[in-house]
Amino acid sequence: GRGGGGRGGGGRGGGGKQVVVEKHRHEGIFVAKKGKEDLLVTKSLVPGEAVYGEKKIAVENDGIKIEYRVWNPFRSKIAAAILGGVEEIHIKPGSKVLYLGAASGTTVSHVADIVGPEGLVYAVEFSHRSGRDLINMAKKRTNVIPIIEDARHPHKYRMLVGMVDVVFADVAQPDQTRIVALNSHNFLKNEGHFVISIKASCIDSTAAPAAVFAAEVEKMRGENMKPQEQLTLEPYERDHAVVVGIYRPPKK
Repeated sequence: GRGGGGRGGGGRGGGGKQVVVEKHRHEGIFVAKKGKEDLLVTKSLVPGEAVYGEKKIAVENDGIKIEYRVWNPFRSKIAAAILGGVEEIHIKPGSKVLYLGAASGTTVSHVADIVGPEGLVYAVEFSHRSGRDLINMAKKRTNVIPIIEDARHPHKYRMLVGMVDVVFADVAQPDQTRIVALNSHNFLKNEGHFVISIKASCIDSTAAPAAVFAAEVEKMRGENMKPQEQLTLEPYERDHAVVVGIYRPPKK
């Protein structure tokens, strides 16, 4: 394959079938090929630890053991977007990411794997219950900074967050675009990028999803956020779209 990888015995299951891990075209993301099955995986920052019961795949390369964690697109909007063929995700090794709507940290743990030890993930979650899991996950992944605050009030965590390269949001609130804009104005560098997961029914359950997505994209334009790409998340999520774009693009 295109570099990377090596072969491995794939841990449990699969009856000794060879697993080949190859680099995905998105930097820091990999594909594990096992028989007919292709699995999206990230290279575990904390080998030996599963975060939410996900499968692990161990590969030996020149005597060095590398562990990968399977990334399930039915449990992660970013994984769904990648498998849906999103052109750019902008989250890569060394990136600093502000993640709004971190929940229990399942996707955050994979983002932490991707950005690696040189990167940072500021993970904002308002629910204290989810926040407990997030904090526990962050104890092992030292590149994750958990912030248990309301993303509507970025001034409350301004002392904790530096400038970031990417804002990702999955907050499922009707004013999500405003929340992302507010955080971007505070923390996103000029020409940085945003990745927003939109659940149509959260914004307007009476309107057609395509109309909801179009209206949200218009709101983004009004906030100096220029959408560059939009895709729906079928077959992994119904009536969801991901919008990727650039913040404060250079004036032509």
